[in-house]
Amino acid sequence: MRLCRAVDCIVIVGLRGTLSAFGPDWVHVTVGGVTLQVFVPSNAIAGLGAAGDTVSLHTLLRIREEQPVIYGFPDEASLQLFTMLTGVSGVGPRLGLALLSALDATSLQLAVASGDAAALSAAPGVGRRTANRIILELRGKVDAIESDGVAAVSDGDSEVLAALSALGYSAAEAKAAVDAIPESDGLAVEEKIRLALQQFARL
Repeated sequence: MRLCRAVDCIVIVGLRGTLSAFGPDWVHVTVGGVTLQVFVPSNAIAGLGAAGDTVSLHTLLRIREEQPVIYGFPDEASLQLFTMLTGVSGVGPRLGLALLSALDATSLQLAVASGDAAALSAAPGVGRRTANRIILELRGKVDAIESDGVAAVSDGDSEVLAALSALGYSAAEAKAAVDAIPESDGLAVEEKIRLALQQFARL
């Protein structure tokens, strides 16, 4: 997060402290005797531990209604995705958190890369039009993010994922099928799609 006063600016990119309380989409973290409220994806709360445990979060500070609000994430990939999402027209911090609460970082990245608007629309408040806008603006950007569950997605694989998504497969199913293709480097997109469909036929 970033705290500025006059010409002085202090950049804080993370918090490490004691988890003192938590709610449906927030936690209280005590750092050096000061307790901060941090808004987090709801699906990340269970993994942070119990009250009294030490917690580390990647953070971002935003000003909302002239008040500073801290957003926290368990990993760098989630923070990067949140920053990208809130840069899309019509997607503010509330929808950004809703998306990262409905889908973890890996699933969200794959949904955008494969053009899976249905998966994005599963998040509360995210309609089909907003989902399509997110895909349009971020498809070429999320490919570079490396999360725990997925490496960067190549341009060719993005086309394959999009084609499989259009056929009704989920982002996770499509990615698993593409990953199962042996020695896929150098193959044409059409050949990758054919081989991916063969993976589904074997199930």
